Amino acid sequence: MSLEKENDLNKILRSQKARGHSIHILFHSLWDNNSIKLLEQVKKNSTDSMQRKDPLYGVDSFNMPHSFVIFGTTKSPALVSIERGRVVVEDYLARIYKKLRI
Repeated sequence: MSLEKENDLNKILRSQKARGHSIHILFHSLWDNNSIKLLEQVKKNSTDSMQRKDPLYGVDSFNMPHSFVIFGTTKSPALVSIERGRVVVEDYLARIYKKLRI
């Protein structure tokens, strides 16, 4: 699910904090080749990602540039995983693919 507004991301983060469920946020760029290829793979495997128990949200640098500051994300693509109250930011591309099971 791609997010369009920073307010939407804030709502998701508040909900996650209140309920404690795991979520993944994929920070990407609309112009970066690695981001484009990763998004294509995510869309291609959307049936697998729909079966995931943890939701995956997409945040792009054009529509939501200030959201990158929340987790100190400086590279694109980057995957932020919030699991059991622990925040893990991964910007190494091979590990992002492995974590998303692509």
